[in-house]
Amino acid sequence: MNYISGLINLIVSLIVSTIIIYAINFAAGFAGADYSFSNGEVFVMWILMAILVNNCFKR
Repeated sequence: MNYISGLINLIVSLIVSTIIIYAINFAAGFAGADYSFSNGEVFVMWILMAILVNNCFKR
C-alpha cells in the first residue's frame, strides 16, 4: 500500500509541476517575454519543480 501512495504522489507532483511550468511560461509570454527552452532545460525544470511540489505535499 505504501508503494501505491508513493506512486500516486509522484504522478500527481509531475502533473502539477508541468502545469506550473507552462502557466509561468504562458504568463511571461502574455507579459511580453519570449522564452524558448531546449528539451534538456525543460526536463531539469520539470524534475526540480516535481521535487518542490512533492516536498510541499509532505507538510
